[in-house]
Amino acid sequence: MRSVLIKGVLTVSVIFSALLVAYGLLATAPQPDQVEREEVATAIRVLTVGKQAIRLEVLSQGTVLPRIQSELIPEVSGRVNWMSPKLVSGGYFEKDEILLSIDDRDYRSLVARNQAGVSRAKAEDEHARFELGRMQELVKNKLTSQASLENALRSQRIAEAALLEARIALEQAQRDLWRTEIRAPYEGLVRTERVDLGQFVTRGQSVASIYASDSVEVRLPVADNQLAYLDLPLGYRGELSEELRPIVTLSTTYGGQRYEWLGKLVRTEAEIDSKSRMVKAVVRVDNETESEQPLLPVGLFVSASIKGRSVENIVSLPRAVLRNQNQVLVVDSDNRLRYRPVEVMRFEKDNVIISAGLEDGDIVNISPIQTVIDGMRVNPILVDPATP
Repeated sequence: MRSVLIKGVLTVSVIFSALLVAYGLLATAPQPDQVEREEVATAIRVLTVGKQAIRLEVLSQGTVLPRIQSELIPEVSGRVNWMSPKLVSGGYFEKDEILLSIDDRDYRSLVARNQAGVSRAKAEDEHARFELGRMQELVKNKLTSQASLENALRSQRIAEAALLEARIALEQAQRDLWRTEIRAPYEGLVRTERVDLGQFVTRGQSVASIYASDSVEVRLPVADNQLAYLDLPLGYRGELSEELRPIVTLSTTYGGQRYEWLGKLVRTEAEIDSKSRMVKAVVRVDNETESEQPLLPVGLFVSASIKGRSVENIVSLPRAVLRNQNQVLVVDSDNRLRYRPVEVMRFEKDNVIISAGLEDGDIVNISPIQTVIDGMRVNPILVDPATP
């Protein structure tokens, strides 16, 4: 029993000694060198910031409307005995051109009757003047009474008034005769006609709708906050003077071909829509017949670019650079990405206009990186600003 206990103690001692030796060997063994993990730089495309002066523009759309439109209305009644071949929808006419004629026989008779009335009244007036002069001589020589002179003066005044009335009636008859021919008040086009040859028309009845073709207007809806980008004087009324009118480019595509017209913003309408916060800017385009450009037709839907005011120290970058609505990623001197807050002035087509937060020479990322860590290392590749 005693010999077994001694063997067990010896076995434990041997195992413990072996463990001590193994631990000592491990503790004194040389450690392998630790290899640092190298950070991989992400390749990105960048632009170099350059401040510039730019001219702002306001974009809108609208429909071309006539500047002047009228109803063609006869001022006398009668039967239509002649119509111009131009008095049809789309017909072109010149100023003072006769478009429609009303039977004038009754009006000619009325003129002749009133001419006779004028001749009769003129004779009565001359006779009354002669009698007045004769009575004045008789009274002077005390050959008649003062009452006779007063009667002669009254008769002369009545005859004079009758002559004036006859002349007014003749002028009215002559005007009505002239009005039997309906003339164009301006150069323009016929929108619709509502009369036929032989039809009896009455005074005040509309026979056609017409509009002027020398110039047209486009009413463009503009947000009230966009008005600040236009170089308009504060509190102006009526139409702008020629030197203050912003230039507007109107464009459209028709039949696969693009057309452009130049116009000017002449005024804004008085009220701002309380719901949409829009105000209507009125653009006028002169249709020059000598120009090779086709006339701007009424009813055409066009896009508009209104030239605004010039702004200094502005940075224009692609919209893709903007993150979190008011930040961009810039590359620092150690080629690391950093978030930079900026002030966005406005958006224009594919660009964002930045008014503050960037300086000349800043390098801005334009690559669409999905995951960005502030301070991550990058390999910036400078691209041409014209083709970002």
